[in-house]
Amino acid sequence: MSTNKHLLSELEPKEVFQYFEEICAIPHGSSDTKRISDYLVDFAKKQQLKYIQDEKGNVMIFKEASAGYENSAPVMLQGHMDMVCEKDADCDIDFHADGLDLELKDGIISAKGTTLGGDDGIAVAYMLAILSSDTIPHPPLEAVFTVDEEIGMLGAAALDCSPLKSRIMLNMDSEDEGYLLVSCAGGVCASAHLPFIKEPKTGIPATLTISGLLGGHSGVEIDKGRANANMLLGRTLYQLSKHLYFDIVSVNGGLKDNAIPRESTAKLLFHSEDDLTTAGEIFAELEKVYKKEYHGTDAGITLTMQTEASADRESGQTSGREVKIPALNGETTEKVITALVTLPNGIQKMSHDIEGLVQTSLNLGILETKENEVNFSFAVRSNVSTEKEEVADRLICLMENLGGNVTFTGDYPAWEYKKDSPLRDLMVSIFEKQYGKNPVVQALHAGVECGLFAGKLPGLDCVSYGPDMKDIHTPKESMDVESVKRTWEYTLEILKELK
Repeated sequence: MSTNKHLLSELEPKEVFQYFEEICAIPHGSSDTKRISDYLVDFAKKQQLKYIQDEKGNVMIFKEASAGYENSAPVMLQGHMDMVCEKDADCDIDFHADGLDLELKDGIISAKGTTLGGDDGIAVAYMLAILSSDTIPHPPLEAVFTVDEEIGMLGAAALDCSPLKSRIMLNMDSEDEGYLLVSCAGGVCASAHLPFIKEPKTGIPATLTISGLLGGHSGVEIDKGRANANMLLGRTLYQLSKHLYFDIVSVNGGLKDNAIPRESTAKLLFHSEDDLTTAGEIFAELEKVYKKEYHGTDAGITLTMQTEASADRESGQTSGREVKIPALNGETTEKVITALVTLPNGIQKMSHDIEGLVQTSLNLGILETKENEVNFSFAVRSNVSTEKEEVADRLICLMENLGGNVTFTGDYPAWEYKKDSPLRDLMVSIFEKQYGKNPVVQALHAGVECGLFAGKLPGLDCVSYGPDMKDIHTPKESMDVESVKRTWEYTLEILKELK
């Protein structure tokens, strides 16, 4: 348990911080949410409120409208109950057994040596404070608490939404006060499979490595113009093929489909010392080209070529530095290069509705030579569902014509921007009155739970917002007390106006 129990008891709004402190005392990391889920059920029982707890641990709590709001449309309050558990190396907390050790300094809440779980514990606290109040005016409420959002939105994906009547949703899972999130991308992992035939080949082995790239998140940073190491590898191999004949032994690059790869390698077989020398000259020239093209984003791009040491010739030395090893046959080598050069990658379309928003993109995050195929793994994203499907079709069309196929996993829907959103208009108006300025209405090229709810509840009008938090998912995570208070007052005014 926290060594600073009741540290937040004097903060306003008291009900919110009371519940937040109780939540922090309960271990509730992703995949370890049974205790926090049961805590919510116990709360509902004490408040004599109807509730549903499903097999995953998701909890829905229902509250009738306050006086005068009986004929108002129901409103959903939504947030997730799990937190990311990260700690400093010298912190001895056991996230499965211990509560957080809270700290309060200069109006900022944090936890000693660990993440705070303000994402999304503050949403849970807001919701409980509203549900427990007898004085807050509000329409009929449906409070939805999901599990395992931080590890793939698993709770929201599994949730049976049929008991929910709301088509107005306040999601409280944002970390920047003054920003209203109104759209997010849907996504899917696409794995393109290109089978190959290997034949014994004789040549001089060398490994080409493209490295020194910055990389980044394929959703948040896809618009930064950074180089993709796997795509550069394809471009390099194609340029090389214009001048020389060579064989591909393997190609590999990247670790995660949703991360822009920083390094990619190709193991090649050259047919002569002269070809090897020419290849080195071509690579040196291409390095200059890439450094010039990406000087503003990836100035550290490096192309290196390493020849195999004599110790690696065991599998069939012939003469000099030549070896005899299995490599892709000529046709498959051409197909691999064709795929790497022509597969789509990066931004495919920008939004016409929201300035600066990437609407559709994909990222070749993993390139891997397996036992009998080369695998190209993409994170496909779009804020428009039909455009996500169109990109998938392009991958299928190309790979099938090359003799391969594409499989898809982890599909989640887009939360599409609504040109007509009464909730957004109301929240903008209330924000202007409370703060004396306009909020920032934004969309993300990444997935949030709102997309899953929008896919399950046709016609859903939804906005995501929240108080100021910094460095979430790290031991430096913090939350601003005054921002929590302002966001609470903002929330109550929204509920009051949804009559």
